[in-house]
Amino acid sequence: MRILAVGAHPDDLELLCAGTLAKYVQQGHHVSMAVALNGDAGSMVQPKEQIAAVRKAEAEAAAAVIGADFIWMGYPDGFLFSREDTRLAFLNLMRRARPDVVITHAPTDYHPDHRTTGGICWDARIMTTIPNILTEHPVCERIPEIIYMDTVAGIDFQPEHYVDIGATIEVKRKMLECHKSQAPWMEAQYGMNFEFMECVARFRGLQCGVQYAECFRMSTNWPRRYTPSFLP
Repeated sequence: MRILAVGAHPDDLELLCAGTLAKYVQQGHHVSMAVALNGDAGSMVQPKEQIAAVRKAEAEAAAAVIGADFIWMGYPDGFLFSREDTRLAFLNLMRRARPDVVITHAPTDYHPDHRTTGGICWDARIMTTIPNILTEHPVCERIPEIIYMDTVAGIDFQPEHYVDIGATIEVKRKMLECHKSQAPWMEAQYGMNFEFMECVARFRGLQCGVQYAECFRMSTNWPRRYTPSFLP
């Protein structure tokens, strides 16, 4: 399969689904990691242009850990909206990646950038196969499935599917470690660090009887293709 994971900010995919992405790669599937926003709000001390460049390099390094294709969209933090130009950009992203599955943010996540990113993915999905909507990349052969990843801290998210990431938790840690610029930011903004990732992974693992897990929901949209699971 071809998997496209679309996160709002650099480090979102690493926090919420990196163990699953690593597992896809281990099983021989093709993974693309796209970042919608440039992370330019992610510092208390560095100017926008500087922290955005740092965060792009960090996200690219994290994708390289699993050999995923890396796609940077570059929208400014806090100002992503669903309109014609952004919808076309996300549509072009999907046509470039040609995914069977798109993994993105759930509609219930806490951050407006997260909700908007997931919403535009959902909006663009049905247009991927329509020839009269033109983009740089040609139309897809089939409409991709949308899978929503867990919310930050699991708040207001009811899992439908779990992925055992016990064999890839170290890879997930390594990918998160690439985002060194965010340690002081998370401490200053939220009074926490990336260790909360392991707490969530353990809790989701407890729910499904394994040591570490990530969880997901299928988007309830039409048309849908039956498959036992699009998850590894």
